[in-house]
Amino acid sequence: MSCPNLLPQLQHHLTKITNSSFTIPLKQFIQPTPMDSQRSTHTIRSHGLALARIHFHDWLILSLLLAVMIILSLVHPFNRFVGRDMMTDLKYPMRESTIPFWTVPLYAVLLPVAVFGAFYYYRRDVYDLHHAVLGLLFSVFITGVITEAVKDAVGRPRPDFFWRCFPDGQDLYDQWGDVICHGDINVIRQGHKSFPSGHSSWSFSGLGFLSLYLSGKIKAFDRQGHAAKLCVVFFPLLVACLVAISRIDNYRHHWQDVVGGGLIGITMAVFCYLQFFAPPYYSEGWGPYAFFRALEDSCAITQVSGLPPTRDGVGGHVEIQQRGTGRDSNSAMMCSHDGSDMSIEDLESGGRQS
Repeated sequence: MSCPNLLPQLQHHLTKITNSSFTIPLKQFIQPTPMDSQRSTHTIRSHGLALARIHFHDWLILSLLLAVMIILSLVHPFNRFVGRDMMTDLKYPMRESTIPFWTVPLYAVLLPVAVFGAFYYYRRDVYDLHHAVLGLLFSVFITGVITEAVKDAVGRPRPDFFWRCFPDGQDLYDQWGDVICHGDINVIRQGHKSFPSGHSSWSFSGLGFLSLYLSGKIKAFDRQGHAAKLCVVFFPLLVACLVAISRIDNYRHHWQDVVGGGLIGITMAVFCYLQFFAPPYYSEGWGPYAFFRALEDSCAITQVSGLPPTRDGVGGHVEIQQRGTGRDSNSAMMCSHDGSDMSIEDLESGGRQS
């Protein structure tokens, strides 16, 4: 068959393909991702006040946790027995802290909040901003309460306790062999608060939460093999580790203290993060649960309204379907304007599953 005879046939087949239903996936392929399609939909101005009212009790509990943490920090710790033979491991010199305590809230609380604000500036999603801040504060405050309570209950002496108790180097003991301190009472009181490390627990609770948040936002576990994303995820944890190590270098804590504090902090970070966000390795791990619930509610309203479809999912005919079990049973479904079902994963992959 000659080439001129092929041209009309090719044109005929291309016309059939163009008019067929195979063009639907192409239209869906160029649709924006859920993160982009929902931009400017839920802002502080439109949903902020209502969201704060819904979570009023959560903010009230946060205030109580803060008050309890402050009270526990003022309580005198358990006056543990410290004998002469124990002083061998407690004669390390007193040094200034490499990381002063007043800097801990700056990098463990304010820095993550600044990151949350940057993502809000890009997405304009008040659900993400509110729940990230709320989860972070719960992580830090619960960690603070646990840390201070354990410090007071254990009363473990710090590595530099000898110089806190005897600043002039002249040790004195009672008839039972316990120390009779003659140093500054506040310095001595802080000397009995070695376990667990507050710097370590606060650092891992705040920066650990930030690490989880970033891993969800950049989709670090999307099975695409982009190992560079892990550098972003692990960097906050590296900072927390360095802060914890500095407490050992300054002879303010034993190694067991920073390990215990780190475990408390990272555990609270994981629990509090999962209270508001899906695990980072889930397909919907980039957003809070509340965002997907609001999206489903708006889709359900459009089933009754019969309005034409809009950019934020309000209007038009929609169907919401939960497919699968396990992790997929929690997947949020996007509104479909042609009567078909379309998931978050479908939009992100650029096509519709068959």
